[in-house]
Amino acid sequence: MNEILFFSHLLIVMLFVLISLKLGKEAVIASIAMQAVLANLFVIKQISWFGWEITCSDVFAIGSIFSLNLLREYFGLELAKKAIWVSFFAMIFFTLMSQIHLFYLPSAFDTTHSAFLQILTPTPRLLLASLTTLMIVQQLDIRLFGFLKKQLSIHFWMRNAICVTIAQLLDTVLFSFLGLFCIVACLTDIILVSYFVKIIIIALLAPLTACIKWLIPQTPRDSHDISL
Repeated sequence: MNEILFFSHLLIVMLFVLISLKLGKEAVIASIAMQAVLANLFVIKQISWFGWEITCSDVFAIGSIFSLNLLREYFGLELAKKAIWVSFFAMIFFTLMSQIHLFYLPSAFDTTHSAFLQILTPTPRLLLASLTTLMIVQQLDIRLFGFLKKQLSIHFWMRNAICVTIAQLLDTVLFSFLGLFCIVACLTDIILVSYFVKIIIIALLAPLTACIKWLIPQTPRDSHDISL
């Protein structure tokens, strides 16, 4: 059941990413910020997937980078940079609001406070690891994407695949060491399985990415930036 749900989840996320692109740059930026928040909220839930233990956040990690590359391709570098800071701001805001939410004393009739405590009580280490990883990975992605576009002039789907593959390798290794070192039993297994799952997602997205310019044509007004 988890396997079918996982691939359905991936399709739904990609559908909403394409809808956001059709709606315009503001919607794409909102999509990137929302997926950054969701990835860090859902990372604490573990599921069994083809016999492996993974988290529910891998789809959002890929989706946010894919959205960032779409924003860079269609609307330029400056908006991609702005999207990184917007997503960083959204994560900080969500974290602060979640902690204020926990400070409220529940009434005698409340039955949800213990669940909120378990979900919304991040350790400082995990929060720092998440924010650090987000900034480094997204900054690397937009620079690598721009380099491949300007220097090699390869097709968008190939640029996206290369960037996402490299970015998610860094994301997996960096977050695992910063947030999970000395916490999980075998860090190597966590890194290898998580990255393998992300590679599968990237491969599944390749046909969609190859058709993206046909599905949503890029107009001259879409892109205003040709520099790195």
